[in-house]
Amino acid sequence: MNNKREKKLYKKIMVLLILITAAAPLYAGQKKNGEEEKIKKVLFAQRDGWNKGNLEEYMEGYWKSDSLKFVGKSGITYGWQKTLENYKKAYPDKKAMGKLDFTVVKIEILGNNSAFMLGRWKLTREKDTPQGYFTLLWKKIGGKWKVVIDHSS
Repeated sequence: MNNKREKKLYKKIMVLLILITAAAPLYAGQKKNGEEEKIKKVLFAQRDGWNKGNLEEYMEGYWKSDSLKFVGKSGITYGWQKTLENYKKAYPDKKAMGKLDFTVVKIEILGNNSAFMLGRWKLTREKDTPQGYFTLLWKKIGGKWKVVIDHSS
């Protein structure tokens, strides 16, 4: 760098590199938050399906696979269809289903295609208000976020 022009250019490049490096975590955070919002959108669409009394719509948030795992008070259920059947037995009509609400406590993006969610569920019915916690493992499958493991208590 013998002349002033080269020094100025070097300084501009260095400033630009510093700005890009400083901004990278902000961009990553925006991307992460965008994925969190996509996951929440799926969760709240499930809630809306439930509150309409439509278990099939509720189940759209789950991975439609025999490898889906649901862990509840009765143990582990394997598979989307079996999980749906269990829901239909436990909640045979809209009255039994009540009004479902979720509170998301934490979402942690684990990579490009997986996330962990911790939250609360609350069911408001005419005669009772059962509630508890859930942990969900989400995977992005075919470009869409799906629950692959649900542990609800």
